[in-house]
Amino acid sequence: MAATFFGEVVKAPCRAGTEDEEEEEEGKTETPEDREVRRQLARKREVRLLRRQTKTSLEVSLLEKYPCSKFIIAVGNNAVAFLSSFVMNSGAWEEVGCAKLWNEWCRTTDTAHLSPAEAFCVFYHLKSNPSIVLCQCSCYVAEDQQYQWLEKVFGSCPRKNTQVTILTSRHVTDYKTLESTSSLRCPFLRALQTQNFEEPPCCPLLEQPNIVHDLPAAVLSYCQVWKLPAVLYLCYTDVMKLDLITIEAFMPVLSSRSLKGLVKNVPQSTEMLKKLVTADEIQSNIYT
Repeated sequence: MAATFFGEVVKAPCRAGTEDEEEEEEGKTETPEDREVRRQLARKREVRLLRRQTKTSLEVSLLEKYPCSKFIIAVGNNAVAFLSSFVMNSGAWEEVGCAKLWNEWCRTTDTAHLSPAEAFCVFYHLKSNPSIVLCQCSCYVAEDQQYQWLEKVFGSCPRKNTQVTILTSRHVTDYKTLESTSSLRCPFLRALQTQNFEEPPCCPLLEQPNIVHDLPAAVLSYCQVWKLPAVLYLCYTDVMKLDLITIEAFMPVLSSRSLKGLVKNVPQSTEMLKKLVTADEIQSNIYT
């Protein structure tokens, strides 16, 4: 397997050809019971987009049903907490759907009142401007589920005028540099953008040979293929749990064209953020 700059995984050619032969041998010995188990597992791993209030599936992709000019995605607890405190706290947002998925690492929750400790992927639009859609995704989307997620969200023919902004974080040990990672001042922000993104990014660009991973990489690659203007802001941190300093590292993004005007009261949002982190620490201490 090999990875491109955006981080999506592609199969490298196999010279020996032994893998195909082994798969053929396995296929010959597979019983009907094995095939049924495989089918049931595939059904269980399907990504579904629902209206959480009614538990009914969306008939079309999310952005076909709710066309937008700005699509903002937060992946991971710290990015989600940043959007919750600074963006969602500054306006009236209405839930328009949620992704239901299951894999080895997570199972999304169906509860109406979400906490940072739960796994969820929920979509909202701004009541005063429905062309702005936001996604909060704290759950892990497995590699074999990422294409399903993209199809269910963007559809087969996305609108070219949709600007996509992705926020996420990774541990600083994933950052490749000639310096020792212990000498880096954490957290710090890097950006990666598609060719059609014309706005200057709010931080330095991600240096090669670094790549991005998982769902953020899949979304950015999808936008590059479909020529959508998109930018990913990646926060490198040494603390992967919900962390006030890591969340505040996203602050430069508030000056971007996508988020500018969505934040009304930064001091009030900062106070909300502190309460959110404190509540999470109290909840974590209960179980430790």
